[in-house]
Amino acid sequence: MWHPAGVRTSFDPVTSLDGADLHRRRRDSDLAEACASVSDVLVVGGGITGVGIALDAASRGLSVTLVEARDLAYGTSRWSSKLVHGGLRYLAHGDIGVAWESARERHHLMTTIAPHLIRRLPHVLPDRRDAPRSRAAMVRTGLAAADALRRASGTPRSVLPGSRRLSLDDVLALHPRLDATKISGGSGYWDGQLIDDARLVIAVARTAASLGARILTRMRASQISPDGVTVHDSLRGGTHDLRARQVIVATGIWAGNWDDELPTRMSRGTHVLIDPAALGHPRSALTISIPDDLSRYVFALPQADGPTIVGLTDVPADDSSPDDTEPPLEEIEWVLSHLSAVLEAPIPPESILGAYSGYRPLIASHISASQNGFEATADISRRHLIHTRRDGVIIVAGGKLTTYRAMAEDALHAAGHHRRDCRTTTLPLIGAGQIGPFSSPRLVRRYGSEATRIAALDGAYSESAPADTSELFPTLVAEITHAIQHEGALTVDDIVQRRIRISSQPRLVEQWRPRIADIARAIDPDIVAFPVDA
Repeated sequence: MWHPAGVRTSFDPVTSLDGADLHRRRRDSDLAEACASVSDVLVVGGGITGVGIALDAASRGLSVTLVEARDLAYGTSRWSSKLVHGGLRYLAHGDIGVAWESARERHHLMTTIAPHLIRRLPHVLPDRRDAPRSRAAMVRTGLAAADALRRASGTPRSVLPGSRRLSLDDVLALHPRLDATKISGGSGYWDGQLIDDARLVIAVARTAASLGARILTRMRASQISPDGVTVHDSLRGGTHDLRARQVIVATGIWAGNWDDELPTRMSRGTHVLIDPAALGHPRSALTISIPDDLSRYVFALPQADGPTIVGLTDVPADDSSPDDTEPPLEEIEWVLSHLSAVLEAPIPPESILGAYSGYRPLIASHISASQNGFEATADISRRHLIHTRRDGVIIVAGGKLTTYRAMAEDALHAAGHHRRDCRTTTLPLIGAGQIGPFSSPRLVRRYGSEATRIAALDGAYSESAPADTSELFPTLVAEITHAIQHEGALTVDDIVQRRIRISSQPRLVEQWRPRIADIARAIDPDIVAFPVDA
């Protein structure tokens, strides 16, 4: 029997980082400093790539200012599949370079940078009886290549074990809702899964702040020039001219807005959230091949907290608004139909808890010739592009969450900082410390070695908070306090959408938002209760 339970890796203790706290007072002082000085690097964009650039630059001893129009992790970075993966899909496309980069960056993330935010997740890939025999052989070849990349990257088996063949009994023991008449066995392999993609962004930003980076959210850039950026403060009002020796734009799906010559495309990936009971509360992921496409899969990813994520589509979305995360009904049906094709019974409607669409920035010059239906952008490479505008402004486009650190390093080198050694492969993020016995598994999963400090915040504002806050989880007051005092949350939406992530369970948002707003106002009377994301 193949068992998915694993032993958590150990790592060097980093219990706290001085100066990592983000809050309203620091924002004011950082803005005053940014207005009165010339930054070595000014980053536009507060997603994973932008904060990664800020951290890399600050760790090299450069003065850094980052401006973000809304909030940290507002865009693509919080609508991902939450996988830190080694590039198995890219091997299927023959893109060995991206697969190797993914395996290498996964190694850094899981062993040094953020092991507290990533768990190793077993995947079961059943062999479908309606698929050609060549499909199973191709899967075995791909997994062998992925194992080779894992070994070459230095990731030990104690962190990610190797793949193996599974009998039909093995597969059914792990996923009893599968239809035994439709599968004949399968393969098992391991990959990384983020507890929360937005938490990774916030941890990178706070680590950058601990090294002196100025992190300014609710600052919308209106003009970008080689020596600075004009921003509007949507929180307090007013316009500011921030000066810099180098401007780097990392706005993800909005990167094309800053240079008409940048060959970008937008792709939409739809995910469906289902009740874990619909699949029998599995501890391993399920990866289902699509019969008419040798390189496409639909997966079901269990989460430690929240519903199972089922996805995903990969369709052109150049005419869509990236702010619209409500997916089309036909894409939801497409995802569920491919999952249900190997189950004993389709997913019942009452088990569908919600759905979301994430938009990816792709490089249009990487388009492959094979495009059809919902896979029309699936064959576009996930390589990133460091593009230098005619006036010298650097724009980072494409790429993916797993390789954000490499993208940041390439951007700093393009800016001429080769002579300053990059430290980010060996720099743990805040929270990546040794974790001892603790009473709240949720806090440990989401905050790592900061869990003890956050738990101590729980009693400070409990008397003025709603009495029934323990219905959802008992650490609610502590997490909201930490979000406001240490993680830069300036609005109720910042808390709901990108700190405690109630938004991952859509049916709870309407019910819980007023209660969270009451708690937040008790902690900070100046918290902005209304949405300012428009």
